[in-house]
Amino acid sequence: MKVVVALGGNALLRRAQPPTADNQLENIRRAAAQLARVAEQHDLVLTHGNGPQVGLLALQAAAYVKVEAYPLDVLGAQTDGMIGYLLEQELANLLPDTRTVTTLITRVEVDLQDPAFQHPTKPIGPVYSRADADRVAAEKGWVMAADGDAFRRVVASPLPVRVLGLQAIRWLLEHGALVIAAGGGGIPVARSGEGGEQGLHGVSAVIDKDLCTSLLARELQADVLVIATDVPAVYLDWGQPTQRAIGQVTPQVLAGHDFAAGSMGPKVEAARAFVLATGQRAVIGSLDHIEDLLAGSAGTQVCLASAGGADTL
Repeated sequence: MKVVVALGGNALLRRAQPPTADNQLENIRRAAAQLARVAEQHDLVLTHGNGPQVGLLALQAAAYVKVEAYPLDVLGAQTDGMIGYLLEQELANLLPDTRTVTTLITRVEVDLQDPAFQHPTKPIGPVYSRADADRVAAEKGWVMAADGDAFRRVVASPLPVRVLGLQAIRWLLEHGALVIAAGGGGIPVARSGEGGEQGLHGVSAVIDKDLCTSLLARELQADVLVIATDVPAVYLDWGQPTQRAIGQVTPQVLAGHDFAAGSMGPKVEAARAFVLATGQRAVIGSLDHIEDLLAGSAGTQVCLASAGGADTL
């Protein structure tokens, strides 16, 4: 099969961990062990999140006051190179020498008129207590929002319009490569000038990784989209006594339920969009169970016909 896997940024740098290089490498090695087994059996395109990493770079950039801090698109490109390098190296160590593993820095076009620029929602960087979040927001002029029991910086997250460089990704797949692309949702670029006639330029934003991966999977005509996260499935009533996991479900049924905009919401929408556009299957679940996710026996399986024809949850 042609499999596209979206690897969550928090799976590479877990929520409670200090953002050290050693911690990130340890998590990437664990992820690579799971992904290499998939790559042995299938054509694989891998994307990854960068929320914790790009937020850390933004903090570091803001701390050096002798020059103006680099914009988010440039910081995003830096995380693409860093995370892509680590994933590429660990996967290549586990796969035969004949299997090419390659990382592409991927630009993704967005629309400057997207209302997301006026309403930042994408969490990046470390978590803060309320008091620390208030202090950092006042010092740096950043927007903070609740993220579970803590707070994180939020930035604009426009919708992906077009993935650039698809020809290169297709060529690499045709020649047997494992491709790492569209890291962090891709580097956001937009057209300047009246009617978009001028060239592209970088935009200070972070594209949602899952929505971009869904678009990429559709363009590549993938057989299955896997959104790997740090929870076993999508849950209704998350965090409540009535919490329950969703197994097999149609995109139409999922549309009738609300999920958190900064976390599970984009994952659900990405899965729905892929299934509705292609008729293929999408699955959301834990990276630790990725082989069971592909087999259809774990996670939230989103497909056009649910088990037993159920139309409610």
